[in-house]
Amino acid sequence: MAPTLFHYSLVPMDDFLKHERKERCKRLVGTGVVVLLVTVAVALGALLIVYVKRANSKACQEGHRAVMECRNVTHLLEQELTRAQDGFRDAEAQVTTYNHTVMTLMASLDKEKAHSLDVEKKVEELEGEITTLNQKLQDASMEVERLRRKNQDLSARIADQKDSASSLKDTSSTAAPLLLILLLGLGARLL
Repeated sequence: MAPTLFHYSLVPMDDFLKHERKERCKRLVGTGVVVLLVTVAVALGALLIVYVKRANSKACQEGHRAVMECRNVTHLLEQELTRAQDGFRDAEAQVTTYNHTVMTLMASLDKEKAHSLDVEKKVEELEGEITTLNQKLQDASMEVERLRRKNQDLSARIADQKDSASSLKDTSSTAAPLLLILLLGLGARLL
C-alpha cells in the first residue's frame, strides 16, 4: 500500500447522506416550483391568448358595437325624454294660463249677462213708457181733431154771424178775442 499524502477528515456516512438528501430535496423543490411557475405562466399565457382572440373575434366586436349603439340610443332617448318633460311642463303652464283666462272670461260673461238683463229691463220700461206716450199722443191727436172740428164749426158760425150781423161791427170785434182765448185754452189743454 502506498502512503497517502492527503489526509481527509472522516465524515460519517449518515451526515453525508442527510446533506445530499437535503440538497437533492432542495433541487427537487426548486425544480418543482420552477415547473409549477412555468406551467402557471403557460396556462395564463394560453388563457390570455384565448381572451385576446375572443375579444378580437367578430362576435365580440359586434357585441361591443351593439353595446355602443345601445348607449347612443339610450342617450338619445334620455334627451327626448328631457325634451318631452320640458314640453309637458310648458303645456302645464299654458293650461294654467288658459284656465285663468277662461275663469276671467266667465266672470266677464256673467257681468255682461247681468248688464244685459238690466238693459232688457230698461228697454221694457222704456217700451212701456213709449206705449203710454203713444196712447197719450193718440188721445191728444183725437182731442186736437175734435177741437179742430169744433173750431171749424165755430168759424162757420162766426162767418154766418158776420154775414148776418155786418151792422154789428162791435160784436164781431169782441168775438175774435174770444176765439183767440178759446184756441189758447185748447192748446194749453193739449200740453
